[in-house]
Amino acid sequence: MDLFSGAGGFSLAAHNVGVDVLAAIEFDLNAAETYQNNLVERLGAPTQVFAQDITKNLDIDSMMRYQGIKEGELDILLGGPPCQGFSSHRIKGSGKDDPRNALLIRYFDFVRHLKPKAFLVENVPGLLWERHKDYLNKFIDLAAEHGYQIVTGAPMILNARDYGVPQNRRRAFIFAVRNDIAQGDIEWPPKPTHFKSGDSKWLTSSMVFEKPPSDILDGFKSRLETKFNLSSNDSNKIVDELQWGKVLNEADPCNLNMCHSEVMRNLFKNTPLLGDRDESGRELDCHKNYSGHKDVYGRVYPHIPSNTMTTGCNNPSKGRFVHPWLNHGISLRHAARLQTFPDDYIFSGKIMSMAKQIGNAVPVKLAEALILQIQSILDRRFE
Repeated sequence: MDLFSGAGGFSLAAHNVGVDVLAAIEFDLNAAETYQNNLVERLGAPTQVFAQDITKNLDIDSMMRYQGIKEGELDILLGGPPCQGFSSHRIKGSGKDDPRNALLIRYFDFVRHLKPKAFLVENVPGLLWERHKDYLNKFIDLAAEHGYQIVTGAPMILNARDYGVPQNRRRAFIFAVRNDIAQGDIEWPPKPTHFKSGDSKWLTSSMVFEKPPSDILDGFKSRLETKFNLSSNDSNKIVDELQWGKVLNEADPCNLNMCHSEVMRNLFKNTPLLGDRDESGRELDCHKNYSGHKDVYGRVYPHIPSNTMTTGCNNPSKGRFVHPWLNHGISLRHAARLQTFPDDYIFSGKIMSMAKQIGNAVPVKLAEALILQIQSILDRRFE
């Protein structure tokens, strides 16, 4: 079962590795439609999608009877409660009493009723901050009280780039196994498949963009030398070894980028390759005497994993979301590719809703690695 399923990143990963998701619960109607259209109708997943508010009018026991799920039978409960209350974008004490934080505890209501063999929670690293310890400690106490062992004893911070996602995305994961199953050593988290160097290097964001013209490639080489003080040989090697993606399909409904004003188009035109905010020539009052937040209005670096895709992943004012060489923000399809969604995965709703769904999703390739590892753990205990 997938709680707070969003557009279906966790569920698509489960489908890809042969795990049936019996039910998904998602309050956002556009996200629920995305899930239904892609996973249920197109891919044939045996999932009942409940487009409901998980905090209201949803009787867990009734849902279990409706789905034919008995206590203790479910293998895995998945879910990523909305994380904005725990977000690092909250400053000082803000977010401490955000009502969305309580959704972490609501997640445990399903654990208590379903008694799954294992459960996995995804959230932002801010979940571990001191100001949120009451919510986290209560969740951990509930797990122990109801017969679960949190593997490693605490949430683990994992980076999606270590599992074949071309994105630098750190997230907290809480993985727990029911006590009657948690016998012997449990290997968790899964071993990384990609690394900073070696034969299996981190994938670079270039993989989601079409190969640019030779003059742009030459420009990247030059900028790597001047901006990062690399030698000519190193710069040439980096650019020549980059892998590039397919050209976007013009008919793809997610091949959309923001419509920018002339002022913003000129700003992007003046932003060099590999450029940051302070290289764009734009200085707002809030930027004066402040050296931070250089990612906003910055161009995506194609030679490394991208920065984290957020709910504003198509909006250059929200982060490093300007196209690497064109004078507009990245498209929704580029963002979805950075989350490792395939191009045939179509998101519903208007542009802001689609961006929110993409930014909130668990990257599919990361989720596949996690679910495969859980499968392996459970299979060894039920051979």
